[in-house]
Amino acid sequence: MDPKLIAGLIASETEDWVPVIAPIGVAEDGQTYNVNADTVAGAVAGSLNAKRMLLLTDVAGVKGADGEIIRQMTVPEAKQLIRDGVATGGMIPKLETAMAAVEAGVEAVVILDGRRPHAMLVELFTEFGAGTLVKAS
Repeated sequence: MDPKLIAGLIASETEDWVPVIAPIGVAEDGQTYNVNADTVAGAVAGSLNAKRMLLLTDVAGVKGADGEIIRQMTVPEAKQLIRDGVATGGMIPKLETAMAAVEAGVEAVVILDGRRPHAMLVELFTEFGAGTLVKAS
C-alpha cells in the first residue's frame, strides 16, 4: 500500500482533512471486492507507521480462558489464544489485524468496547486504558 495521499492529507498545514477510506479492493481486471474494514484499517495504520491503532468492537476486550479481560498481550500471546481456541468468532480477525499491524510497525493496537461511553477518550487519556492492548513483546 502506498500511503502518500493519506499522509499528505493528514499533514496538510492549510486544510483540516479526515480521510474516509472505503474498504473496497479492485483487481487488475476491474472486479471489485468488499474487504474486511478491520483488515484495511490495519494495513493503513501499518503503512503510515501509526503509533497506536484503535479497533472498536462490541465486547469489553479480549477474554482469557478464565473469562476475564486481558489488559495487555504480546503478538505471540495473541497467536497462542487463537491456537488454543480461547479467541473465537469475530475476535479472531480482530486479533489477526492487530498482530499484522504491530508486525508492520504500529507500536500497539487496542481492542476496545465501542459501546462504552467515551471509550476512546478513556483509552487515550488514562494510564490503564479501556480494552486489550496488543504489542510486539
